[in-house]
Amino acid sequence: MKRYYAAWILGLLLSAQSASAVVLATVNGDEITSEEVNKVLMEGTQGRFDSLPADKQNELRQRIIEGMIAQELVYDDAKRTGVLDSKEYKQELEALVSRLKVQLAAKVWEQEQFEAIKVDAKEVKAYFDANPDEFIDKEKIRARHILVKSEAEAQAIIKSMKALSGDKLKNEFIAQAKSKSTGPSAAKGGDLGYFPRGQMVPSFNDAAFAMKEGSMSSTPVQSQFGYHVIYIEDKKAAKKLGFDEVKNFIEQRLKMDKFKATMEKKMATLREKAKITYTK
Repeated sequence: MKRYYAAWILGLLLSAQSASAVVLATVNGDEITSEEVNKVLMEGTQGRFDSLPADKQNELRQRIIEGMIAQELVYDDAKRTGVLDSKEYKQELEALVSRLKVQLAAKVWEQEQFEAIKVDAKEVKAYFDANPDEFIDKEKIRARHILVKSEAEAQAIIKSMKALSGDKLKNEFIAQAKSKSTGPSAAKGGDLGYFPRGQMVPSFNDAAFAMKEGSMSSTPVQSQFGYHVIYIEDKKAAKKLGFDEVKNFIEQRLKMDKFKATMEKKMATLREKAKITYTK
């Protein structure tokens, strides 16, 4: 069952790419588009491409483009040298088309099964009322950090900003993060965005959540990555989310639960009716 569910999700992700593809390169008149590159990136990074640092994204994207250019060059030469007319090529192509037909049919069938699932508004409200603890937006902080190799470096950075406060402290912290931090967030002024308790390593988590908004850590914070100087830009208290904020999420969750249950039953029925023979 899991493989059918995973296949449906993958298909959904890939079909969500932008329809207005941009041409990134041409090879002997054949276009390589942003949509094609994005699909490869999504598959290769398992959907984590957007979480990579900007320089890594650019490097990986360019590597994919160069790889696709190489493929086009090889394909053109294969056509020129008669590979497309060979018996081996035709056999492999026929086998590939056969597999793709099965995979495409399964994808469309699964989408139809999912779209047929209905969730009543009363079910959504009942789930919300029965599970209040699920709909609490946890306490979050927005932190910046400067990551260096040695404790002495971190202490020197803290000393250089110790007398500052307010916007002066924030602006200077951002400037030093860009010039001195060895972490991937350096280009963004050390910005780690908002995160809840428990997301960061324990030493960083404990220090950051004990600090006040607009303050900088008074001592270096050590982790397995090195020594951190932390600045807390904002704090958001925990709050209970309203029904209107989460009803769409609940509906999709219930629909997915029903979908999985339906798929399990359908697959069991199909297996019972089918003649399946294991050769090994």
